[in-house]
Amino acid sequence: MQRLLFVCLGNICRSPTAEAVFAELLRRAGRMDEFQLDSAGTGDWHAGEPPDLRTQAAARALGYPMRHRARQVSRQDFERFDLVLAMDRQNHRDLLALADPVHHPKIQLFRSLDDPGSPADVPDPYYGGEEGFVEVVRIVERVGGRWLEKLGR
Repeated sequence: MQRLLFVCLGNICRSPTAEAVFAELLRRAGRMDEFQLDSAGTGDWHAGEPPDLRTQAAARALGYPMRHRARQVSRQDFERFDLVLAMDRQNHRDLLALADPVHHPKIQLFRSLDDPGSPADVPDPYYGGEEGFVEVVRIVERVGGRWLEKLGR
């Protein structure tokens, strides 16, 4: 079983979207039993809260149900998970600072499998309009499919 953790800042927008979309991609591919998924935030501001209502609406409209409560990433996560996917470069730096160096190779940028020339970060839609949440879902669909292909090898 492969264990994946998606990480953003507060765990109410980007990382729970990635978790929900990836879960649906796995379900469609008939591979749910091969993976364990979770998401977390580098900060604790929203611990225990459900995803942002705009996140839920965008994901639901595009066919991705969400069942998640925000939590903060812990040092134990680096022991539990095989791959930790950071939604942006700041999350990546924060995770590297938190993790023992032995775990650094498993901490990667989510968009590292995106098209050449694409931004490194999944944009944070929190302070923007509804279209930003839909954009996050679309980015996660595209790049999540590439992660699924890579991890299927």
